[in-house]
This record gives sequence, structure tokens and C-alpha cells, in this order.
Amino acid sequence: MMPWLARSIYRAQEAALKRPTFAYWQALERSQWLDRAAVEALQARKLNALLGVALAHSPWHAARIRAAGLHEAVRAGELPLADLARLPTMTKRDARDNVDQLVWRGVPGGAFRYNTGGSSGEPLIFHFGRARQASDAAGRMRARNWWGVAPGEREAYLWGAPVELNKTDRIKTLRDRLVNQLVLNAFAMSAPHMDDYLAALQAWQPKCLYGYASSVALLAAHAEARGIKPRLTALRVVCTTGEPLYPHQRELIGRVFGVPVANEFGSRDIGFTAHEAPGGQMLLLSESHIVEVLDEAGQPVAPGEAGEAVITGLSSAAQPFIRYRTGDVLRLAPDAATGGQGLHVIAEVSGRQTDFVLAADGRVMHALAVIYVLRATPGVAQFKCVQHAVDRMEVQIVTDAQWNAAAGAAVVAGLRARLGEGVAIELKLLDTIPPEASGKHRYVVSHVPLPAGLMVTA
Repeated sequence: MMPWLARSIYRAQEAALKRPTFAYWQALERSQWLDRAAVEALQARKLNALLGVALAHSPWHAARIRAAGLHEAVRAGELPLADLARLPTMTKRDARDNVDQLVWRGVPGGAFRYNTGGSSGEPLIFHFGRARQASDAAGRMRARNWWGVAPGEREAYLWGAPVELNKTDRIKTLRDRLVNQLVLNAFAMSAPHMDDYLAALQAWQPKCLYGYASSVALLAAHAEARGIKPRLTALRVVCTTGEPLYPHQRELIGRVFGVPVANEFGSRDIGFTAHEAPGGQMLLLSESHIVEVLDEAGQPVAPGEAGEAVITGLSSAAQPFIRYRTGDVLRLAPDAATGGQGLHVIAEVSGRQTDFVLAADGRVMHALAVIYVLRATPGVAQFKCVQHAVDRMEVQIVTDAQWNAAAGAAVVAGLRARLGEGVAIELKLLDTIPPEASGKHRYVVSHVPLPAGLMVTA
């Protein structure tokens, strides 16, 4: 599809779905050139609008706003940005336990239900609206533009896919191709499939390759082990997501594909948050997010120090995320953006780390392949999957009131659909799931080594 036609189809799709994606993208292209003070003034206006929505439509937030004595300033639209810190922080458990008191179901365009796993394997059901969807898409469009990839130009995605495509999935596949997006399944990365992926990339000639950091690194390692040097003459950038991008992965991907590698930061619940720009700085989508960095006592850290990212999503009206504790550790940089933007700069992110899992037939899958099964099952409050062998997986589960025998059967069936019908699935129902010895939570751990030639190590 010619880029102008693919862009027109995408614009028409967004308009039909009442998503203001293109209008927001054009606004972002302008607002990034505001100075820092003007960017923060824009944040303050959007914050007052969000808190006004929360006061009117989210009783749980409204009670906290009133208790903090901020309601009059919010009603007047005059709350200073600094006063946001007078509100208590919001946890994932708060979001889980108070859904009905948080969601604004009458939000323009509708509220859409979604579920996601967290860094500790705690599934979360939340809702988002058209504005959040537009923010995510427009933020990525602007970030791609930094690297010379315009909307409608060819992109390839190394992404998760369902076990079996239903009618909706097939329609989405057609839609992807109409807007110049090729999707390769990161949940089926056997050696023959990766050979096919490299051939597909060569035929497709994308300007951007986007995918889970570890999966893109795995594909690069496979190409190098095979002695394949992809000839992707149109490629401008490889964009990675979903987990930390380690220096050895960045070097490997850049060496194999011959272009810069740019990482992004975000999550399903808070949305697309930041992206690396040419020059190496990670720039915050400041027009859509306010980021605070707090210590263990909930106090702001000194400039440049690391702490927990506490984020307010300025486009989260459908279910407001206000001072939301993400569990990610980051450092904000006091520096200005070297590209001249007024956006805030993130110096470092220490996010979630996941392992690959292997199926008996040789497929290598990103951890999300099994995470999708657990997070979609009612009754699972927290989980951890430990793959001991290609034919044996232990599943630790902390249950809630919705758990029953049918839920257990659904977990077993779902994992066998991914890993193979002969896999032994051992369910362990626990009161708590302890962290690793390092103190970190990992929701998928595999003790099965990758095949020779695919190890991506420092």
C-alpha cells in the first residue's frame, strides 16, 4: 500500500472509531517545541481537567480529592501542579478493588475493559477510553517521526498472537496490512519460523521493526547463528518495548540489522509513556503523563536519584490513574532534551524482566504467551509460572473469591494449548508468592536453556 493511502485508511479508521488520534498527533508535533515551563503549564491544565472528571464521575477519587481539601481549586480549574502531591498515591490493589467506584462508564466514546499482568504477576482489570487509545497511538507516531518513519510507511511487528485466529483476529490481520503493518508471531519462534520471519522482513522492507526487546534480540541471534545478514535497505530504526533493553541486546540488534535501536517505556494500564529519541535520551510523553519519582517512604527523591515511578495519566478519564504506583524504578534527568523539545527526560528505567518459555516442538515463546492465559482467568489474584522442563511447568497461584475448579481447568487447558497437550501442569494454590532472592518479583521463570546459538547473553 502506498504510504499516503495507508495513512488515509488509518485516519478513516480512527475517525470511524471516534478516536482523535490524528488530531492529537498533530497537537503533539507542535507542543513538543514548547519550552519546559509551557509544557508544565499544559500539564497543569490537563491535570485540572482530569481531576474535575474524577471529582464528578469517580467516587473513589472524589473522596480522596475532597479529603485532601483540593475540591474547590479543582472546580475552579486552578490547582497548581505542585499540589498534586497532596493526594495519596494509588496502588494496583486500589485499582483492582474499587473498579466500580473508579470507572466513568459514560465517558465520551465509551469505556473499554482490559486486563493485564503486572510486574509481580498480579492481574488487573481496568478500563480505558478513546482519549487514552489516541494518546498511545499518537505518541508512537510522533516518536517514529523522530526517526524518519512517517505514519503510513511500512512497519513490521514482532508481537504476540492468539493460538487460533478467530474472525476478529482475521479482520485485524487484514486491517494491519491495509495500514502497512506486518505482524510476526513472537509466540512461535522456532528456528524454521524465524527463518520465515527473516525472509518476510526482506520481502516487506519495513522502515521500522518493533517488538519485545528479548524477542527482537532472539531473532537477531538466530540470524547471526545462521550467518544471515538481513538486507533491509529501507529500515531506519528498530524500536523495542515491553521490558528492559540491555546493552548487549542493543549492540546485537544494531549489529545484525544495521540501524539504531530505540527503546520505549510504558505499560498496558498507564499507556505509552516515553520513547528514546535520536541522541540516546528517553523523552517523556509529557503531554499525557506526569511522572513523580518517590522513595520507599513515598517522598520525592533528590533530582537524578532512582525511585519508584508514580504516574498520573492525563488521558485516563475513563478510569483515572492518579498518582499511580507502577512498581517500575526510574531516574529523571534534570537535562533539557538535546533535540530542542521541552519534554521531560528519563535517565534510566529498570522495568520488568521476563524469560522465554520453550515448547516440546521447539517453539520459543515470549513469556507473555503464558501470562495471557493466567491474567484472563477469573479467580487469579497473583501468579508465577516456573518452567522446570519442556514438558513440566509449575504454576503458583494466589486465588480470590472467583476461583473454582473450572478456573483451574481453564489454566491447564490454556497452557497446554500454548506448550503442547503432553505438558504436565502442576497447580500450586498459595497464600502468598515470595519474591526472588534478589527481592524482585518475576512472573515467569524458565530453567530450560535456549537452543544452542540462540543464547543472548552479555
